[in-house]
Amino acid sequence: MRTRAGVGAGRAAHVEPVAPVQREPRAVTVTEGITVRELAEKLDIRAKELLKTLLDKGVFASINQALDVQTATSLAESFNGIVQVVTYEEQLVEEEKIEEGRTGNLLPRAPVVTVMGHVDHGKTSLLDAIRETEVAAGEAGGITQHIGAYEVHAGDRRIVFIDTPGHEAFTRMRARGAKVTDIVVLVVGADDGVMPQTEEAIAHAKAANVQIVVAINKIDKPNAEPEKVKRQLADRGLMPEEWGGTTVTVEVSAKTKKNLPRLLEMILLVADLLELKADPDAPGSGTVLESRMDKGRGPVATVLVQNGTLNVGDVFIVGAVYGKVRAMFDDRGHSILKAVPSTPVEVLGLQGVPEAGDQFQVADEAKARHIVEYRQAKQREAALAKTASSGRLTLDQLHAQLRAGEVKELAVVVKADVQGSVEVLNEMLPKLSNDQVTLKVMQASVGAVTESDVILASASNAVVIAFNVRPERKASELAQREGVEIRLHTIIYELLDELRKAVAGLLAPVIKEVYLGRAEVRDTFRVKGSGVIAGCSVQDGIIKRNADVRVLRDGAVVYTGQVSSLRRFKEDAGEVRAGFECGVGVSNFNDVKVGDILECFKIEKSSPLEAVVVPDRGRPEAAEARRN
Repeated sequence: MRTRAGVGAGRAAHVEPVAPVQREPRAVTVTEGITVRELAEKLDIRAKELLKTLLDKGVFASINQALDVQTATSLAESFNGIVQVVTYEEQLVEEEKIEEGRTGNLLPRAPVVTVMGHVDHGKTSLLDAIRETEVAAGEAGGITQHIGAYEVHAGDRRIVFIDTPGHEAFTRMRARGAKVTDIVVLVVGADDGVMPQTEEAIAHAKAANVQIVVAINKIDKPNAEPEKVKRQLADRGLMPEEWGGTTVTVEVSAKTKKNLPRLLEMILLVADLLELKADPDAPGSGTVLESRMDKGRGPVATVLVQNGTLNVGDVFIVGAVYGKVRAMFDDRGHSILKAVPSTPVEVLGLQGVPEAGDQFQVADEAKARHIVEYRQAKQREAALAKTASSGRLTLDQLHAQLRAGEVKELAVVVKADVQGSVEVLNEMLPKLSNDQVTLKVMQASVGAVTESDVILASASNAVVIAFNVRPERKASELAQREGVEIRLHTIIYELLDELRKAVAGLLAPVIKEVYLGRAEVRDTFRVKGSGVIAGCSVQDGIIKRNADVRVLRDGAVVYTGQVSSLRRFKEDAGEVRAGFECGVGVSNFNDVKVGDILECFKIEKSSPLEAVVVPDRGRPEAAEARRN
């Protein structure tokens, strides 16, 4: 009986409801890729409790499995956790402060200045005058194509300038420049006054809560009206100091260099009022201004160090990429061992090309690798989901849509010289779509046009857009065989204008270049009266005297001019064919290097983009439909 009673009592106790344990609310910081073990430690509970809760939700997980932010937040809240989601980089900074028990050894740092303004108002020319260099003369169309950062010394103090592009297509890039800057120098032409892009720049600077210093440029011109410019600025909320406002205005001339020392003095005065400080003893952190794939050096990132010190040998994480600093170079190309706050540096040693605008932070190598693997997995999932949702369209289906007069699609594959340009084109091109035609970017990446790009374009019936890069030799041959069109551009607004007209069906006959041949530079030598002559081996086609020629270095165009001289042995030659060697002189260009490619071409008029969509290449039914 005793045994039975005991069993009965045991059963009764088993069915008795147990009151849930009331946990005290606990603040928890959650980062991407947090593991079950780490979350359990933050919640001060056993990991098996979290695993059981996940199992109840139908999720099978191990103790070291990474959780996405949404799952980790839901899990923590079920255990009365008060969740704050932070990025991994932000958590590293907080952990560093806690470990070292400091609020920071804050010291004054150099101001970071972004130059903004309307196209052709002299932004790059003003920077050139300050740096006493000639960058603008070598830029296509006088437009800065991507962000560059430069240090300028005013007395014993430094100022870091970020040069942003001026065309409206680079609005996003200019906005990104405002986020990393302390002061905006707004360049306004004294002859033109406030223009649409000037207003855009003002809006971006105000949105980023950045102090504005106005440089009224071109005051050397006879039609300059600086007082009119000040009135226009006052109407837009930038009241000049001399009129009782708070906006510093300086009348300058990039051409004559008038008042440039005063402009630098006013920038430093504004910087002093802002009390800009950073902790040089903290681990290095900052922002990627630009990134690219260099043929000889691998992934290269231009980084602005905003806090702490970045040293050669440091492991750091940046977006979905991590690396170890193998080498650093300053804005003049000199190798350096460390970079203090407000220093722009070129960093080598990354495992891949990061996105421009990504935040970077020095980190522990094992943890950095774990977070990067998690981020890359998420990127792959997102890409697969996008591909799955877009679906595949057969040629028959597409042809039926065209016959029915439904929406057409123009697919493009974008290749550019730097990540900033890729980012802008990727954002701007889809906006050119209209009611009749949808413009779709199949892929956008950095580097020369490769065979895989042409294969993708052929499979998806796309046009390849090459901005400031050239196709590789095999890629050109494959494009010819497959009938894939490669459109080459060096000026962003011309590229956008051409596609806008193509989409609208308004594209007039255009000037088209015809490829003649290419030669590889094997040696260089200087000839008195003729400059530098390139000793070349003609690889393909022919090289012609007086033909147009472009100099390619690592797939990017470094100069375009004419073949000024062509010699075979010691005799002048009209042309040299593939398989032979020759000496080539390029007009007004003496910076030819061994390994460069000289590509000859001629310009002729041709028909525009044949059609907005070309799904019916060689199909007789389509030809009949067009006739009808």
